[in-house]
Amino acid sequence: MTGYTMLRNGGAGNGGQTCMLRWSNRIRLTWLSFTLFIILVFFPLIAHYYLTTLDEADEAGKRIFGPRAGSELCEVKHVLDLCRIRESVSEELLQLEAKRQELNSEIAKLNLKIEACKKSIENAKQDLLQLKNVISQTEHSYKELMAQNQPKLSLPIRLLPEKDDAGLPPPKAQRGCRLHNCFDYSRCPLTSGFPVYVYDSDQFAFGSYLDPLVKQAFQATARANVYVTDNADIACLYVILVGEMQEPAVLRPADLEKQLLSLPHWRTDGHNHVIISLSRKSDTQNLLYNVSTGRAMVAQSTFYAAQYRPGFDLVVSPLVHAMSEPNFMEIPPQVPVKRKYLFTFQGEKIESLRSSLQEARSFEEEMEGDPPADYDDRIIATLKAVQDSKLDQVLVEFTCKSQPRASLPTEWALCGEREDRLELLKLSTFALIITPGDPRLLVSSGCATRLFEALEVGAVPVVLGEHVQLPYQDVLQWSEAALVVPKPRVTEVHFLLRSLSDSDLLAMRRQGRFLWETYFSTTDSIFSTVLAVIRTRIQIPAAPIREEAAAEIPHRSGKAAGTDPNMADTGDLDLGPVETEPPYASPKYLRNFTLTVTDLYRSWNSAPGPFHLFPHTPFDPVLPSEAKFLGSGTGFRPIGGGAGGSGKEFQAALGGNVPREQFTVVMLTYEREEVLMNSLERLNGLPYLNKVVVVWNSPKLPSEDLVWPDIGVPIMVVRTEKNSLNNRFLPWNEIETEAILSIDDDAHLRHDEIMFGFRVWREARDRIVGFPGRYHAWDIPHQSWLYNSNYSCELSMVLTGAAFFHKYYAYLYSYVMPQAIRDMVDEYINCEDIAMNFLVSHITRKPPIKVTSRWTFRCPGCPQALSHDDSHFHERHKCINFFVKVYGYMPLLYTQFRVDSVLFKTRLPHDKTKCFKFI
Repeated sequence: MTGYTMLRNGGAGNGGQTCMLRWSNRIRLTWLSFTLFIILVFFPLIAHYYLTTLDEADEAGKRIFGPRAGSELCEVKHVLDLCRIRESVSEELLQLEAKRQELNSEIAKLNLKIEACKKSIENAKQDLLQLKNVISQTEHSYKELMAQNQPKLSLPIRLLPEKDDAGLPPPKAQRGCRLHNCFDYSRCPLTSGFPVYVYDSDQFAFGSYLDPLVKQAFQATARANVYVTDNADIACLYVILVGEMQEPAVLRPADLEKQLLSLPHWRTDGHNHVIISLSRKSDTQNLLYNVSTGRAMVAQSTFYAAQYRPGFDLVVSPLVHAMSEPNFMEIPPQVPVKRKYLFTFQGEKIESLRSSLQEARSFEEEMEGDPPADYDDRIIATLKAVQDSKLDQVLVEFTCKSQPRASLPTEWALCGEREDRLELLKLSTFALIITPGDPRLLVSSGCATRLFEALEVGAVPVVLGEHVQLPYQDVLQWSEAALVVPKPRVTEVHFLLRSLSDSDLLAMRRQGRFLWETYFSTTDSIFSTVLAVIRTRIQIPAAPIREEAAAEIPHRSGKAAGTDPNMADTGDLDLGPVETEPPYASPKYLRNFTLTVTDLYRSWNSAPGPFHLFPHTPFDPVLPSEAKFLGSGTGFRPIGGGAGGSGKEFQAALGGNVPREQFTVVMLTYEREEVLMNSLERLNGLPYLNKVVVVWNSPKLPSEDLVWPDIGVPIMVVRTEKNSLNNRFLPWNEIETEAILSIDDDAHLRHDEIMFGFRVWREARDRIVGFPGRYHAWDIPHQSWLYNSNYSCELSMVLTGAAFFHKYYAYLYSYVMPQAIRDMVDEYINCEDIAMNFLVSHITRKPPIKVTSRWTFRCPGCPQALSHDDSHFHERHKCINFFVKVYGYMPLLYTQFRVDSVLFKTRLPHDKTKCFKFI
């Protein structure tokens, strides 16, 4: 029942819901129809009314559907964007048009200025042409005035006397021979060049008696001498070698005199002849005693007073090293100053003065007045007392342990062998040399041998006896290398030797070493010194030293090189006037003849250090372009009056004391063509550059297609005989300036740095002036010298890979410096810069000068150089120690001196000029 009822109710419910749905649908359709009617009727009416009202508005800009302009017909968004872009472009076009009009106005003004400048240039050209004409006329007038005041004289015509013409009246006595009455000046004009003819001793009978070693050494030396000629007719001097004789050959004085008279150019009296007798042994006898030599000069080691003619004859040193160079490794160093013994002496007197005087009647002259005092006994007693006092270690022996050497009467004979004597002298601070007791014996071979050995090993000679004639005494300052004490002062010798300071003692030892090396050590030095003394006496200038002939390698130059802005950047440095004239060579040596009449070598001797008579003295060849370096305390004297100083503006003068000068770049290279070309291009536009000499150190020639840059000055490519770093310092004849800038092919230097270094060098011409500094140091554990390249507050060397030096030192390095040093450079292919620093410091006793703050100058992208090798520094250590052995001491000097501009880092107005001096 219940289910049924529910079914009925459910059925009734569904029928009700259907009726409701029907009713709601009718209502919805009615409202929908009414709504659509309202929308379709009233909305168009309202819209029409609204739009009609807007069309009737007064402002046209508010109209929407009425007639409008084209730019206003924009309803879509992207159209509006395009409109805005068009308006922006229009504004920019208007601005550009305004700018164009302004530029046209400026161009018109500039054109007017250009026209004005062109007119000014034309006027300036006219003015320049007029100035050139004025300068040309002034130079012509100056030359005319100079020609009137200083007429150029031609060389005199050389007149030769007749072959058999004696020429001069004979002197009253042979002992009275001097240059004015026994020398024929007519055969030796000032312009002759001092030709010397050397006889061949083998063509004469006495030649067979000569010592073969002496004769061979003398002939080899004569052939290589610059003054020797084969033409006897034009000779100024004739040289004949007569000794030393072989043992037991004996040539009687009468036979020797007869053979001298038979010489083809003797001309009855032997004027302008030099008879040389060289002794190799300490017991060499006086060969020319009792031989009439006429007007011929005599050069030997033994002289009697009756035989020696002062100012005419020459005392020479013995010939110890005949055919060999001295072994520098065996020569002891000059330091320490004090050695084991204060002084030493070994000798034995064979014959006393008393026995010698008993034979006086055998000599040509007789003794006049009272007989001389014999001080030998007092000397022996005094020296033994000093030895027994033991105040200082002294070794004196007056009796030889073995058979003494043969000697002349009253002469102290040498004891032992040469090697034993040298070993003792190496331990001696001073070496006593007691002169013969007979005053008639001025000098003997024994005394000369003692002097030679003392100087060789660095023992300062102390000569007892003021009457002795030392070798070349009239031209050498022996007081700077030896002590000459009269025999009566023998009791004061000990006090005198102890009073010398270490600095004075070292200076004397160094000067003695220099004299020994230069004038005594070899056959060449002895023969050259004999000729130099005679040439100086007759006032003939020395022959110019030879220059190295440059074998040029042909090369092709390309277009003008550009200027590297980094290299040409001068920073705060104003380079001053840039020369546009052709290369200007330094003045040549023009004082050859006036030099001979002035005593200039004394000024050299007054300076400290071992360069007495070296080389601008009567004893050495004169350099062809070094006339300006004579007379000052340093051995250098600048030419002429200066153009700088006294507030001179920097742009108006180069600096220094020379108003006009240039320098030559010498660049060593080896098969690095690209690096070389880049380095050469960096020199383009460098002021005061005269020439570039490229030393091509490779046996392989440059590439044929290599194009060399045109840098505005000549580039000379020189081919060398062998690959040697010594070629960097050869005095090439193509170097026509005194200043040389030695630079590596991979060195990077700016123009302002080079110019500043050049200006500094001009004020210190005797020094090495450069950029990278180095120093030496003493290694205490190994007791040796070290080479150091670390940064330091002091230096003692300046690398020649970027340094200025004088061409003078190129001659000394190549021709005067010991060959052993150059051999060491070739062996290691290293150390040539150290060798040059040693040489200059040895000559000047001054350190180099460093400029600017540079310590390196290598280019970062260049191929590896020799200095990058691991063994580079080890070799340089060895070089320094070897060079010290050769020189006998350490010549390098420390300095904390560096050169910058006077106004370095000084704030100045831009209109103020800058100058350069030392600070």
